[in-house]
Amino acid sequence: MSDRITIVVVDDHPLFRQGVVAALQQEPDFQVVGETDSGEQALQLARTLMPQVMLLDVSMTGWNGIQTAEKVSIACPATAIVMLTVSDDKDRLLAAFKAGARAYVLKGVSAQELARVVRAAAAGEVYVSQSLAGEMLVSLTQGKAPDPLQELTSREREILALIGNGFTNRQIGEKIFLSEQTIKHYVTNILQKLQVRSRVEAALLANRHSSGSR
Repeated sequence: MSDRITIVVVDDHPLFRQGVVAALQQEPDFQVVGETDSGEQALQLARTLMPQVMLLDVSMTGWNGIQTAEKVSIACPATAIVMLTVSDDKDRLLAAFKAGARAYVLKGVSAQELARVVRAAAAGEVYVSQSLAGEMLVSLTQGKAPDPLQELTSREREILALIGNGFTNRQIGEKIFLSEQTIKHYVTNILQKLQVRSRVEAALLANRHSSGSR
């Protein structure tokens, strides 16, 4: 099926990797197109297979998951990276998102929840546990202006709010009657003005602004 979400699984523990692959293959809309135990080969697979989603272990020998995520996100920006980890360490979480990851998932998560996160990542959404979202916001905004959103135009604020609600560029364009290419241009400007690197950081700032204005 051409409309299935293509996935590469990267983990240096064979038993765990095989279990993840087996669980994902049970989903009719998923297609696991590759698997590997190293970051170096993960980059090669990303370049040759262009998967929609890459599940990536944080802790690996050689290139660790965060190093690999950064290289893959630069080489293949269309690939959504979902980090797999046994740790909910805030510093690793922050580093993973700064490296380009869209989701950070504990390895104890259920197969059903992992499938939901994969679908969300493929659709351009982001995932981080509620327990860590607050701490991540503090780290992201340290040293920045008290209100980083003040530099945005009203249209940019509107688009940022939609990003914070998990809308993709296409969905935003349909909602406010602009082309997807125009939305991409707005998003680029928003990231530059907020001095953030990814939609994840922008979404978190949008959510903070929304909470603070209530």
